[in-house]
Amino acid sequence: MDGVNKELEQIFDSFDKNFIFKNKSVLQSNYQPNEILHRKEYINQVASILAPLLRGERPSNLFLYGKTGTGKTLSMLYVMKELMKRVDKIDALKLRIEYLNCKLKKVSDTEYRILAELIKKLGGNVPATGLPTQAVYSQFIELIDSEDQLVVLILDEIDQTVKKISDDFLYNLTRLNQDLSKAQISIVGISNNLTFLDEIDPRVKSSLSEEEIVFPPYNALQLQDILNKRAVSAFKEGVLQEGVIAKCAAYAAREHGDARRAIDLLRVTGEIAERQGSKKILLKHIDEANEKIEKDKIFEIVKSEPKQFQLVLGSIIKLVEDKKGEAIFTGDVYNYYQELCTKNKLEILTQRRVSDIIQEFDMHGLINAVVISKGRGGRTREIKLAMTNQIVKKIKEIIKDSIDCF
Repeated sequence: MDGVNKELEQIFDSFDKNFIFKNKSVLQSNYQPNEILHRKEYINQVASILAPLLRGERPSNLFLYGKTGTGKTLSMLYVMKELMKRVDKIDALKLRIEYLNCKLKKVSDTEYRILAELIKKLGGNVPATGLPTQAVYSQFIELIDSEDQLVVLILDEIDQTVKKISDDFLYNLTRLNQDLSKAQISIVGISNNLTFLDEIDPRVKSSLSEEEIVFPPYNALQLQDILNKRAVSAFKEGVLQEGVIAKCAAYAAREHGDARRAIDLLRVTGEIAERQGSKKILLKHIDEANEKIEKDKIFEIVKSEPKQFQLVLGSIIKLVEDKKGEAIFTGDVYNYYQELCTKNKLEILTQRRVSDIIQEFDMHGLINAVVISKGRGGRTREIKLAMTNQIVKKIKEIIKDSIDCF
């Protein structure tokens, strides 16, 4: 035991001598900078669309979209904060701005839960389950309409809600003003899915996206500016080897110009250098950090997906293990998936939908799915796992926690 204690003491001692970080919080995902670089044009557009709120007028519904890490949420929250500063100086104006991330587990999987969460944010209370959804809607409307006020609902990752529920929910939200007599409501939708608006009911699309702003990816030089600004506050002077910022930015630019990914990579690179007792953050630490983030990203994808997705992935893993190197095809996966749905009393998705899910897994790099021709039998996909045994083992644990699959 003494030997173990000595080892722990050495680890803790090495962290007492902090050579790397000055203020790690500026590299955390919840940090909101005072200045948002390379997004002035888009921030001004958002502000122009929402500015009528300051005259007590309901602005158009607004839709922001762009790939992950392009500054959509950051820009929206920045404008929201500045708006509220102005509103606080206007006595007669009552404005509520509420933000909800639709990807949060236990919030986004039913209409009931989203409404319950919004009611909670507005100061009301609804039991976690038990009421008819229409009754929850009525309570939501009653709460909003209890006084003369403007309400802005910011629904981040709104595509996740439609993926798990349906676009009826969005349609109902965009029609709420018809049921309000005192208050008025505006919706701001934010989505990482660039084709999301094309996939929903045209009625919902026209009422949800009265105004649209597309956020483009950052390029490598813009990412370097962002990282340099954060690095000054995050790290002690002189700890970064020359080229670290440029390499982190290049990695993220390759990943669709994702600033969040670049900042995460810089933080994890610093953490790895610190764990290794290094006095400097070196270029070699970036490769180790990138590998770690890739693994974590895979686990996060699997954790956050609905049970139907987990069942499809579980079916692939089980078939690959059982067939021990033999080829497996889309039809095999679908047949096994149907058995699992029946066993878990879940609705069975169509073969086409399962085929789309398999394509998503291929896109995320979890599997390799190669289209092959079977002559008159049509086309199918041959599926292989694209993950190490260690990652597959961890994924099986995640799926087992959620559903009976293995």
